[in-house]
Parts: sequence; C-alpha cells; structure tokens
Amino acid sequence: MSTLPGENTEAAAQVQASFCGEPLTAEAGSSVAAALLASGQPAWRTTRDGKPRGLFCGIGVCFDCVVEIDGESGQRACMIPLQEGMQIRPSRGPGQEADA
Repeated sequence: MSTLPGENTEAAAQVQASFCGEPLTAEAGSSVAAALLASGQPAWRTTRDGKPRGLFCGIGVCFDCVVEIDGESGQRACMIPLQEGMQIRPSRGPGQEADA
C-alpha cells in the first residue's frame, strides 16, 4: 500500500482523561472541547436558569465552554489541550451545589 507525502502511517497517540468520572479518550493534541464533542458531549455546563452550554466560538472569545479541570474552575475547554489524566467536570457557577 502506498502512502502520500506527509501522510502519517502510524496510529495517532491517544490521551486518557475523565469527564464527570467517565473515561474520555482523544487523539493527542486535541482540545478538551474537541475531546468532549468527539465523545458525544455537546454541552457540559448549564446557565443559572438551566440552559445547556458547550462549544460556541471555539477560539477562546466567549465563555460558553467553561469547565473545571483538575479542580481549577473557569477553564475554557476550547483553549486547553487534553492532557493525560485530566479530571474534567462541568463548571459550577454561583449558587450551584457541588456534586456529592
């Protein structure tokens, strides 16, 4: 089988993380937002009135994709590369109770 110039013939490295305790796997170099979308998670936080939010602009301008990563809140999922072992949770805004 022939390959095109620049074509990668090896399988892409995979990164393992978790979202709400569930396994999350994505290709190395993927953003947290891309990994969440690829795993079937179109929304990963809610507004104060319960409306779902996820990826909107994808370039770090809006804050619809904000998540908590390894206990640090306010992280824009579209701007952060997925790293091995990351623990990702929905962002908890004012008045929202922490999960038990």
